[in-house]
Amino acid sequence: MWPGAGSRRWARWPQVPVLFLLSGICRALPDQVRYSMPEELPSNSVVGNLARDLELGGVVAPRKLRVSAEKEYFTVSPDSGDLLVSGRIDREQICGTQLLCALEFDIIAENPLNIFHIAVTVQDINDNAPRFKQSKSDLKIGESTRPGKTFPLDPALDADCGANSLQRYLLHDNEYFDVAEKQTPDGHRYPELILKRSLDREERDVHQLVLTAIDGGDPPQTGTTQIRIQVTDANDNPPVFSQDVYKVTLRESVPPGFSVLQVKATDKDEGVNAEITYSFHNGDEQVESVFNLDKVTGEITTKSNLDFEITPTYSLRVEAKDLGDLASHCSIQVDVLDENDCAPEVIVTSVFSPLPEDSPPGTVVALIKTRDRDSGENGEVTCHVLGNTPFVLKSSSKNYYKLMTEGPLDREETPEYNITLAATDRGEPALSSSASFTLQLSDVNDNAPAFQQASYVVHVAENNPPGASIAQVSACDPDAGPNGQVSYSIVASDLEARALASYVSVSAHSGAVFAQRALDHEQLRSFRLTVQARDQGAPPRRANASLRVLVGDRNDNAPRVLYPAPEPDGSAPLHTVPRAAEPGSLVTKVVAVDADSGHNAWLSYHVLQASEPGLFSLGLRSGEVRTARALADRDAARQRLVVAVRDGGQPPLSATATLHLVFADSLQEVPPDFTDHPLPPDPQAELQFYLVVALALISVLFLLALVLAGALRLKPSSRPAACGCLQPAPPAGAGPGVLSGYHEGTLPYSYNVCVASQSAKTEFNFLSVTPQVAPAQDLLCEDASWVPSTALGDKMAPPASDTAFEVSFDFFFFLLEVSFFKLMP
Repeated sequence: MWPGAGSRRWARWPQVPVLFLLSGICRALPDQVRYSMPEELPSNSVVGNLARDLELGGVVAPRKLRVSAEKEYFTVSPDSGDLLVSGRIDREQICGTQLLCALEFDIIAENPLNIFHIAVTVQDINDNAPRFKQSKSDLKIGESTRPGKTFPLDPALDADCGANSLQRYLLHDNEYFDVAEKQTPDGHRYPELILKRSLDREERDVHQLVLTAIDGGDPPQTGTTQIRIQVTDANDNPPVFSQDVYKVTLRESVPPGFSVLQVKATDKDEGVNAEITYSFHNGDEQVESVFNLDKVTGEITTKSNLDFEITPTYSLRVEAKDLGDLASHCSIQVDVLDENDCAPEVIVTSVFSPLPEDSPPGTVVALIKTRDRDSGENGEVTCHVLGNTPFVLKSSSKNYYKLMTEGPLDREETPEYNITLAATDRGEPALSSSASFTLQLSDVNDNAPAFQQASYVVHVAENNPPGASIAQVSACDPDAGPNGQVSYSIVASDLEARALASYVSVSAHSGAVFAQRALDHEQLRSFRLTVQARDQGAPPRRANASLRVLVGDRNDNAPRVLYPAPEPDGSAPLHTVPRAAEPGSLVTKVVAVDADSGHNAWLSYHVLQASEPGLFSLGLRSGEVRTARALADRDAARQRLVVAVRDGGQPPLSATATLHLVFADSLQEVPPDFTDHPLPPDPQAELQFYLVVALALISVLFLLALVLAGALRLKPSSRPAACGCLQPAPPAGAGPGVLSGYHEGTLPYSYNVCVASQSAKTEFNFLSVTPQVAPAQDLLCEDASWVPSTALGDKMAPPASDTAFEVSFDFFFFLLEVSFFKLMP
């Protein structure tokens, strides 16, 4: 008994025919898993268990079984592996009247990929009753017809087959007629009415008969038609065809209206009894839709296009009847020759996308199916891949192909492939078609990060602000997603591990290198780092780059005098000079060092103060103190020399060293209390004395100017004031902006005195202290432009204000500042 929901309906199916059919299937469909089922089973009825019959094992769901067919009549249960009916299966609609009705399809297991060929034989059930084409028909029989004469009748049609098809005809009790079943040479059966006894039109001219068609089902089903027989006068010669069977071969490309055949029948009667008409007598609606029969000439033509793929053979039955209703019949077999009119089809049933880029050669990419409805060589199809791609097609089974990788894949070079498959048949001319699909490649971590440079050299000036970015490293990774996300870290350095974190750090995301502290060139001139770039793949890939940091020098260290070193009490050491030293003799040497490097440590030596200018010379770069001339009688025995040491930085830094030089032939000549003796008078001290005297005189003049201003206010003035600008000339040899003779005590100040002559107002303008002496032409007297003294006269511009004499209090601040500066020890 068949398993499933529909088993009760067909459990009583005869066993012997089933075994016979199954044996025929086994011979017709080799190498297949075969099932048998009755038609019209309800949906979800179980046909068989594929998991057991295909020996798939106990686990079915991971295999992902599915049906691959042009029209899916079945489905597969993903859990149990049962083959289920997905919808109504009508055997008559699928196979027509064929004795063997088998549905062939493929079962595809995707994990791993495999294909199984399945054949399900659909068994007929008695679901169709015999049916006559016409429920009523008329027949005329001449009264001269002899008993035993047969009259073909239209057959009943039964869509079922085998035992369920039409089995016999039954004519209701009648004394004149009987019915028998006949068969044409091509296998079609039809009923014949047999005249049992002679008719007498005068006795009875009409006979009403009921013909019943009975099939072989259990219970049997029937169909009836009424036959009305009219007895006519004698017409004792029926038409006769020239052949009982005609055979014709047509190409399926013949157009509508093409002449197939002309049948011919003759009648020995004369007159109206010899007039013949032709008609189709097989009751096949398909024949009448494809062919047309001229009822007068008997010519058969095509009514529509022929299609070998739909119907390769047609069987026609033609009746020739005279006006006396005597008729004869012939059979025509039309064979359709196939032509290459159907292009092959390419069906992509499965695509495994995206495909990992590291898939080895031979990996299945897609499952391809080809189909051609033509037959013979016209239906033989070859399939290939178009273009230059790393893929190849290999035949799997029957009309299936596997698209497989042929070489290595690289997503970074080609992220996706547009694959076009072409199928070509072997017809003349050959027909082809193509199908395309897109295959995406998924990324794997097969590329390590790559730095733009294998090594970096970075120059950083010392004393940089902490946290400043000093370098930028960058690595790229052509992979996608996390496989291409790069992070940075410091993995090695020539610095100590504990000190490394306090010196530099690197941003894990951007690759920017930051200085964590201010760098000192004098402590650390250079160091090396190894920066690593690492992606986020599994496992991750890495790359290293070398980073050398050079700390540049800045002028942040003043020179330091090593010699002469001061005494413990802070006094400068004594240096003896022979009295008879000749000019150019080496007296001593000032030795200084600078912790900076390069130009910042390039030292120069300058005389800042000298008790006797011109007595000694100083080497600009060597620091050597030598006698410039011989010692004179007027020269003091003790000399004081202040040396300034400057570096080459911008701005420069300096230090001073004081040298006490004593002219003596030996240290024994220097008395022990020599240091208590006063040094020779210093010209600088004399200059300070003169400045104090000048300050007193200027103060007196200022008081007199105030008295004079009060007196002049009482006297009106009618003349414009003439302004004379008094300006001390700069020292000889001093250019603009240079304090010439500063080391010899020259006062680094400039001032202008503007006096308005013949005016009630006198004005003094004093310039404040400046680091440079401005040129005379840059000094302004109020808003008027300065005019040289040689140009003073009537052309002198009047002062900007006519008010009484104004005195700027800047004068007093100037005097105080000068006095304080010059009187300092």
